[in-house]
Amino acid sequence: MDRVAIFIDGSNLYHGLKHEAHSTKLDFGKFIEWLLAGRKLVRTYYYNAPLNSSDAKAKDQQKFFAKLKTIPYLDVRLGRLEPRGTTFVEKGVDIAIAVDMVSMAFKGHYDVAVLVSSDGDFSVAVKAVKDSGKHVEVACFPKSYQLQDVADKSIPLNSISLAALLCP
Repeated sequence: MDRVAIFIDGSNLYHGLKHEAHSTKLDFGKFIEWLLAGRKLVRTYYYNAPLNSSDAKAKDQQKFFAKLKTIPYLDVRLGRLEPRGTTFVEKGVDIAIAVDMVSMAFKGHYDVAVLVSSDGDFSVAVKAVKDSGKHVEVACFPKSYQLQDVADKSIPLNSISLAALLCP
C-alpha cells in the first residue's frame, strides 16, 4: 500500500476555498481522508504564516491552528509575514513546502506526495520529486495549468468536489 505525505499550502487553499466554494469551513479530517483515497497516511503538513497579533483576525487564526494540531499526524509549519509598503507578504512558506517535499522524497519517507496548492511555482519541486522515483498528485483549483501539467495526477478542487468536505 502506498505511503502518502500531504503538503498543504494553507494560504492558497484558504483563498481558493473562498473563491471557489464560497466557504473556508473545510473539515480537514474529511479532506485528508478524501485525498488519501484508502491509502496509508505518513503525515499531513499544513503551511501558513501567522498574522500579526495586532490583526483583528489573529485570535481566530490561532484557534484554527490549535484545532489543526488536534488532528492525528498533522504538523503545522509556520513561516512569517513581512511588511511590503502598506501590506504584508508571506515569506518562507513556499520554500519550506518545496524543501520538505523534495528532501522527504529523497529520504524515502513516502511513496506519493499530495500537494494541495494551485501555485505554479511548485512545478520545479514537483519535477524533482518525480525524478526521485516518487509519484506526485496535485489537488488544485481550476486554471492551475502549470501544476496540472507536471503532476502525475490532478485532483480537482471545485464547488462540486468540495461540497461534501465543508462543515455546515
